[in-house]
This record gives sequence, C-alpha cells and structure tokens, in this order.
Amino acid sequence: MTLFLRRSTLAAAVAALSLSALAQAPATPANIASNATADPAVVAPNANLHLEGIPPIPKSIADSVAQYTEFRGHRYVGWHPKKAEMMVFHRAAGSSTNQLYWLKSPMGELEAITRHPDPVSGATIEPGEGKYIVFEASKGGSEAFQLFRQDAAGQSSVQLTDSNFRHARGPWRRVNGKSTGELLLASVPLDRNLNAEQRKNISTVYRLLDPLHPEKARVIAELPGTGWFGGSFNRAGNQLALTRYVSANESELWLLDVQNWQRTRLLPADDKTRASHLGGRFSRDGKGIFFVSDRDGEFRELMLYDLQSKAVRSLTKGVPYDVDGASEDDDEDEDSPVIYTRLNVRGKHELRAFDGKTLKPIEVKGIPDGTVSSVSTRRKSHEIVLNMVSARSPGDVYVLQPATGKLTQWTKAVSAMDTSAFKSQEVITWKSFDGLEISGLINRAPARFSGKRPVVINIHGGPEAQARIGFSGRWNYFVDQLGITVIQPNVRGSSGFGKTFLDLDNGYKREDSVKDIGALLDWIATQPDLDASRVLVTGGSYGGYMTLAVSTNYPDRIAGAIDSVGISHFVTFLETTESYRRDLRRVEYGDERDPKMREFLHSISPLTNAHKIKKPLLVVQGKNDPRVPYTEAEQIVAKARGNGSMVWYLRAENEGHGFARKENADFYFYAMVRFMQETILK
Repeated sequence: MTLFLRRSTLAAAVAALSLSALAQAPATPANIASNATADPAVVAPNANLHLEGIPPIPKSIADSVAQYTEFRGHRYVGWHPKKAEMMVFHRAAGSSTNQLYWLKSPMGELEAITRHPDPVSGATIEPGEGKYIVFEASKGGSEAFQLFRQDAAGQSSVQLTDSNFRHARGPWRRVNGKSTGELLLASVPLDRNLNAEQRKNISTVYRLLDPLHPEKARVIAELPGTGWFGGSFNRAGNQLALTRYVSANESELWLLDVQNWQRTRLLPADDKTRASHLGGRFSRDGKGIFFVSDRDGEFRELMLYDLQSKAVRSLTKGVPYDVDGASEDDDEDEDSPVIYTRLNVRGKHELRAFDGKTLKPIEVKGIPDGTVSSVSTRRKSHEIVLNMVSARSPGDVYVLQPATGKLTQWTKAVSAMDTSAFKSQEVITWKSFDGLEISGLINRAPARFSGKRPVVINIHGGPEAQARIGFSGRWNYFVDQLGITVIQPNVRGSSGFGKTFLDLDNGYKREDSVKDIGALLDWIATQPDLDASRVLVTGGSYGGYMTLAVSTNYPDRIAGAIDSVGISHFVTFLETTESYRRDLRRVEYGDERDPKMREFLHSISPLTNAHKIKKPLLVVQGKNDPRVPYTEAEQIVAKARGNGSMVWYLRAENEGHGFARKENADFYFYAMVRFMQETILK
C-alpha cells in the first residue's frame, strides 16, 4: 500500500511569411474560421480548438514531429486481491486519453477495462474478491473529480458521487485486517453552487462510502476549511490519521475518531512551531504514525510519532534530501514489516528501506536504472512494485523481490522511435542577483549542430514544484532535431532544496524568483555554445506567470514567450480561482483582501505591465481550468495585442489546467514548432 502522496509551395510560402499583420488581427469569427482550412497541405485543428492569430500549420511540421508524439508508458495501479494480475494505466494506440487495463502476466497483452470519455485519473480495486473497481475522472479537465464503479470485467460504469462537489478518494477501511467494503471519501463544494458568502466558509466533509450502496454513505466528519487530505486507518478501523495543509512550509498531523467525530491535533504540539507534517500512516502495531516532516532541519525526514509517549523519532536524520512519503509491507503474518520510501536526490528519486521494528536501514538489491516514480507493496507478499521513469522511457512497471534482487519487468513503454539515444538532463548552477546559488537541468543540443544554439527556458509550475530528472518526451525533438538547448531552472521557491529555499519567493518576495531568470539570462550570455539573442521562455501555471513576468521585466533579452495556463494578474486570479483552493494560494502569493498586499500584487502582475511586452507571445489555455481560469489568458492576450507584437492564442474547449488529450497536445506542439520558426529558428 502506498502513502500519500509535433514542402509544398504553399507551405514554403507560409514559412517565409511575416506574421505580424495576422497576429494583430482582431479575433473575429472570420479570422478564427480561416484557420480551420480543409487544405491538405496544412493541419486542420479539431472542433474543440479555438485559434486566434495562429497561422495555418504546415502539414510538414506534423509529419516531422510525428514520431516524437507517440510515447506511451504504463503506470501500476493495483494488484487483484485473489490473482497475480495487476491493473495499469496506459494510452492505447489511436486513443486520446489514459484508461485502465488488466495485465495478467509479465509483458502480457493488455485487456481494456475502462473506455471513459475523459481521462481516468485514479483507481482502486475492491479488496475482498476483486469483483469491481472504483475510478476517478473529471469532465473536460474541470478537476471536479467524481467516483465511478465498474465491474472488473469491464461493463458500463455507474457514477457514485454528487456532481455538485469535488471528491477525493481515500483508502479502504479495514477492521483487524478484514475489509468493511467502505471507501474513505472527502468532498468539497464547487463555486457554481455557492453564493459569495458561502464561498467564504467552505468545509471538507469526510464520508465512508460503500460503492455497492452509495446512497447509504455516512458522514464521519465535517472539518473547517479545504486543506484536509490523505487518510490512513489504524488496524481497528476506528481512528483516522489526516493532514491539514496550510502552505508548502506548514502542515499539521491530526487524529480523528471515526465514531464520535472527535479530532485531535498531534503535531505540531504547539502553535509556535511552523513546519510541514505530511502523512501519515499507522504503523502495523497501531502504536505509532509514520509521517514526513522538516521540523528538525532543512529537509523532510521520515519520522515515527509514538501515540503513547508523543515522542518523535527520525529514520533519515542528517540526510540532506527530502523524503517523499512511505509505504509499508502489508503482510500482517510477518513479525517485521519493511518500510519503503523515496529520497529526492537532486531531482532523481532513489529507493530506501528500513526494518519496521528496529527502524534501521535495509539494503534493497536489483533496483532498475532510472528514477523511482512510486513504490507499492503487495499484500501477503514480500514483492514490491516499482513505477520507473528514465531518460529513455516514460514509464515501466517492475516487480522486485527486495531480499534476493530478483527483478521482473511487467511492462515496456511503446514508442514510435528508438529512444535508446535519448540523454538525461545534466545539472547546472548560477549565481543570482543576491549571490544565492540557483540550479537547473540542461539538455544541450548535439555536437553536430554548429554555431551558437538557440535556447528554450522551460519553467516549472507550482511554484512549490521542481524540475526533475526523467523522460523529456517530445521535448527531445527540440534538442535532437532542431538543435535547441533546453534549460529547466529551479528558481527560489522550488521544492527539494530545503525549507528556507522553498520560502524565498512568498508574498512580497515574489519577483525575486523572476530575477533568478534574469541571472540565468546572464549565465547564458557567458556560454560559448549558447546564443543569448535567441532565447525563448515558456512555462505552465505558475511557470506561465513566470513566462509573462520575464516578458515584462526582460523584454529586450528574449526572442519570444509561450505562456500556458498562466496567471496574468494575481488579484483577478485569487478572486476567480475555485474557492476550495483560494485560501491555500493566499498563503503563497499574498492575501488580496489586504489593501497594501492588493496594491503590490497589482503592481507586479504581468497584466499591469503588459505594455512592456515587445516580443512575440503564444498563450495556451484550457476553457475549463478551475485553478487558473481562462479569463487570465484572455485578458493578457487582449492587452498584449495593443503593443503591436505578434500574439497567438490557442484555447481548448474540452481541457482544463493543461492539455490531457493527445489530439490537443499534438496541435499545441505543432504551434510551438511554428512559433519557434518565427522567433528563435530564423
């Protein structure tokens, strides 16, 4: 069990065309319709894509990138409780989205379970006999997740939850090792059902749900706010360990009595301590709770809280890397369980193990090459399941016998090309404006490309996220075929570098992270193989904000920018993001209700400074985005058009916070290549 958490004469003419006039054209129906041409020499966008200012995309682009759009990995979901068969996520050939499949033997044929109209985001198998599954999905990328029950053989699904709420599935409840057939369910209301006053006081409702009788779901707690997540039952099934998330730097560990709703904060023990306490999972003997915390230092350690003595013991004390959760061997017949965790070692996840009784480290043999994206244990077995990612694979599933090192590969990613030559990212560092060392990952253009190479700076979201070593996918096309060097910076505020670094961009310090990119531009100018006059910046979500902020703060130092689902104005963002997220974001960005903070947020917002945008801009957005509403994109597009620069806009009507459907992601990729032809590939 796991805890937490892409030349005809016409095409050549198009490529040589100056796009300024077209880009500045107003978004009239005629202009939009002209993009949906039936000309066989260009790519016709599908009916769900709304285009403004984007020129026809030559089919030659789609043809040249085709191989780089077909990487289809696998991800383990769970074992059948009675058979040596597992359920995995996969996108089949010709399919648009990830769905669930049965895999009945190593490297065997996949048998489809779900054919849901939207991507399936998570699933679990009924733990008794494995007769049915419960999976989650949201309509059109809305993230208003609903639960569905479906027979394991693949019959039609039945929705179990109320569409007026957003739901998060927890674990199955067990009492002394036997499943009760109940799932833990946490629900928060959606803004469309609330008035302004109700949005100020949202609570999280926890229920126990029998998927065979959803009408009988019973409430076990109603908790104030929306930061509650996780959930782990003790062996008796009468207590629940929960996390209350306040911010990236502050969270609490709570204990909930399932019978009487009584809740107790376990950690921190006082109101003065500000630290993360993430977890937790009851130890097998029920006497303690495993959790991760940075309470004793810069990095998150794996810890055990003793319920009786209230003492806290660290298993990874002194290790200068963050721990990401923990799993424990579920074989209750064994006296000494094994605890597994992952260490975030410079952006690569490595597996660690500990004896469940002595809490001492244990050697694990046979771990395959790559980064461990997740580790799961199998009930009544010493086997563990590893989801592995590497520079050459988007995801493979392995089963490992830790004691012997016997490794069995269960899946092999499907690719339209040979990925064996794909190279892993390398770590680079540079000094920022205040002397702080900033790091990032780099994929340099191959040596066969002569002269100084153009650069794409790809900024991660979050901001409490991290650029990590792994599979670059279609980004390999930019490097290997176009000779572009790609840099992924971890600016201040990124996770994985200690809690002090994580806190360096909050509130009034927001633009310090933008200055980190300014320092990166300085570093690029010192590199003999990089062309500082041909730099494109891009990013999604918070990375989208950073992209727009670089466009307004360093307009003369970049050649163009691609903003995907980015924040353009902090005040309008905070006022329109879904209410279940608003307070959590206020802690990070600042509270727009405070007049002084509101003025500061207004002053630094890209929309306020949009008159400074001088270089071409491509904005990409999902219409159903609950995090960064599409209005954030449309207001920056409208404002930037007044500068006389090239502005393209791509919106998907059936997407949310990013493009999850292949046909949409492909067209976005084609547009990126076309945009690069106009900016850094001239």
